This record gives sequence, structure tokens and C-alpha cells, in this order.
Amino acid sequence: MKKLLEIFGTSLLGMTATAQVVDKPNIIIILTDDMGFGDVGVYGGKFVPTPHIDKMAAEGIRFTQYYSAAPISSASRAGLLTGIHPACLHITSYLQTREGNRAAEMADFLDPGTPTLPRTLQAAGYKTGHFGKWHLGGGRDVKNAPLITHYGYDEYVSTYESPDPDPLITATDWIWSAKDSIKRWDRTAYFVDKTLDFLKRNNGQPCFVNLWPDDMHTPWVGNIEEQKLFPDGENSEKNFRSVLIEYDRQIGRLLAGLKELGIDKNTIVIFTSDNGPAPSFRGSRAGNYRGCKASLYEGGMRMPFIIWSPDHLIPQAKVDNTSVVSALDIFPTLCGIANVKLPAGYESDGTDMSRALTGEPQQRNKAIFWEYRRNDSKAFPRPADKDTSPNLAVRESDWKLLINADETDLMLYNLYEDPRETVNLSEKYPGKVADLKEKVLRWRNSFPSLEQ
Repeated sequence: MKKLLEIFGTSLLGMTATAQVVDKPNIIIILTDDMGFGDVGVYGGKFVPTPHIDKMAAEGIRFTQYYSAAPISSASRAGLLTGIHPACLHITSYLQTREGNRAAEMADFLDPGTPTLPRTLQAAGYKTGHFGKWHLGGGRDVKNAPLITHYGYDEYVSTYESPDPDPLITATDWIWSAKDSIKRWDRTAYFVDKTLDFLKRNNGQPCFVNLWPDDMHTPWVGNIEEQKLFPDGENSEKNFRSVLIEYDRQIGRLLAGLKELGIDKNTIVIFTSDNGPAPSFRGSRAGNYRGCKASLYEGGMRMPFIIWSPDHLIPQAKVDNTSVVSALDIFPTLCGIANVKLPAGYESDGTDMSRALTGEPQQRNKAIFWEYRRNDSKAFPRPADKDTSPNLAVRESDWKLLINADETDLMLYNLYEDPRETVNLSEKYPGKVADLKEKVLRWRNSFPSLEQ
């Protein structure tokens, strides 16, 4: 802890900052796409070895109760960047065509006036970069989405679903094409290369990087040799295995590259996912939690979460099974760790979990709320019936309540005793139901209306 104070200052402990901050850490957020809790070896994954991600966990802290801000891409990303419930930002599904966005009662893009983590760090002297999937506006027929620089990034390279996609990976107007100069199976390596080059060019200045690959999202396309070995189709388990092996290797390349640049000792890397898996392979990719992508059950939102930094900036080989952390916490927490002031007037829907992320389990002081499916439009993808959840959820302490906005399909679970959500306790604990039901419905009804 003494070394943390020397580097980051006492503010990360919630005290008045009196110690001199020697240097601000580089920060990299690896946001994997559609990776389930059970995809990673150290989280019980048995389908594919992930030695590099496992090593990352062995050199850092692994959390078992981390939640995405939403069970689907755009909403999850919006919540992480802003620390604000994505429903309050009018993003509750994946951003798509204008017609689809209207049907889902969504905006076409994240409002660039919203406070963001990169803009806050940029104002504090950080160089900021985004490399990978964006999906917060742009693409399809949305031609007026703000450039990524408007959200606080100095540089970016982005994929199809963005306002200014990289032509090397978007030869056609779709997620990928055989005509792309950078082939599908080389894209994570391309984003890792861009990240390391950015850090090299800005060595000596604190950097913040979104490394947001579009693996492990389908389509799963291995290299030419692997396609010959596994000709089963882009969504097959064999193709998934091929892509995850390469993805894990690229995470190892990134960490090795930080060491080669000599900046690993002052760099914090966070590894997580935007939402649950699809397909889930009979629940195995979700760690056998109930649900998957597009579901408010645990399998759609409980994600792997590892924070890594060598040289004992944070404890090594630590597993935190008690701290409940949300993606909404990342903005205030990283600002706390980096000793950066939050924007004037900014109020996060998350909480500063600096103690937890630096090795001391921390009691959560806020409930976590979720909404998915504002209405029954096809703009909200649905999983199989067994994985389709009610459209609202709240977790407070060990209790989780799910309910539809019309007050139907009510479920209550104690996640400490029943993390798989198998026993509905709503009839047994009517007082707890009444309390959580009132809170989540009041939260849902507090959203501002979307101006059409």
C-alpha cells in the first residue's frame, strides 16, 4: 500500500491528497466483445485454454462479481464510458439504422455533451486513444454521428459501426469482408499493434487507451489454414476455439509489448467484456450462469474482470469474491486511482471502488439497476425463451429482483445462496419484493423522454 501512495497519492484511499503524485499511470481498458464469464480458464473455462489471460490474473486481481452496464453492446459501452445508466442516455439496445433506433426509442448516437472518462483524463494531461469497435453511433444510415474525437480521444481506429471506419478493415459496408486488407483473423493483432504504437509515440506522457477488439463476437473466422481444418461454419464451436486461442495470444503480445517499451511498471490494464456470450453453447460460455447476451439474468451481465499492473502496484494472484463492481463505477474509480478530478457537476450512477481495484475488498454503497427492452420491437434481440428475462432488474446487497415494467413476471433471488438464479423467493420475502420493486420502478420512471 505504501508504494501505491507514493505513485498515486492518498486520494485513492478517500483521504485528502497530501502525498506528491510522482506519475499518473497509463490506463488500458480491454473490452472484449461478447465474451462470457466461462470463456476464460481462471473463471472455470474448460473449452479453450487461455494461458495469457490466466497469467494476467495471476499477476493481478480477479473479480467474480463484476457487472456490465447492460447485456448488449452499445448500451454497455455507453455506461462504461460515462458512468451513467445507458437507459438515461436513450441507449438500451445496439445502435443500428435510424428506423431501428426509433423503433427501440433510442437516440442515434451517444450525446457528445455527456461527460466521458477519456475527455476527463484528456483534460488532466492524458493522451487518449481508441482502437477497435466503437458502436456508439455511426454506420448503416446514420451519417451525422460525431467523430470519436468529440468524446475526448486524440486518436482512433474503428470498425464498421462508427462514424469514420478504418478502410483497411471495412472494404465493404458490413462487419467484415474477405476483401478487407486486414483480414478478420488479424484484426485483434492490428488493434494491439495500434495500441503499442500509440504508447510508444507518447512514451513519457500518461496515456489512456480503449483497446476494444471485435473478437469474441461472431463471425468467428480463423486464418486460411484453420478454415481448411474447421470448415464447419462461422458460428461453430471449432471456429470459436480457433479465434479464442488467437485472441488470448494477442493479449499476451500486448502485455509483453508493454514490458518491451519499459512502461509496464506504470501501466494499469483492465480486462473485461461488454456483455454475455452469443451463442452460449448450452450455457457453458456463461459459466453455467442463467442467461446469455440480451438477458438480464447473470449470464448476460456477470463478466470476467481482471485488473493487472506489475511491480506490485496492485496485489498479485488475488481473487476478490466479495466486492460487487459495476461498469458504471469505472469512470469515478479510475479518476480516483489516477488522482484526476471529476468534471464539475458530474454525478455518476456508479461509485468509486478504488479500494477494491487496488486490493482491499469494498462494500458497495449503491444499488445497480438495468433495463433491456424498452418495448417489444424487433430492435431488441431476444435469446431463447429460457434465457429471455424480464426487462428490468436491480441488485442491492445479495438480493436481485427482476420484473417487467408493467409489473408482471416478478422474480427475487438471493445471489449469495443461489447465484444460478434457480429458486424464486418472491413469495417467501414479500417485504424485500416490495422494497426492490418500488426502487426499480421509480428508477425506470425517472428517465427523461426522448425528443423525436
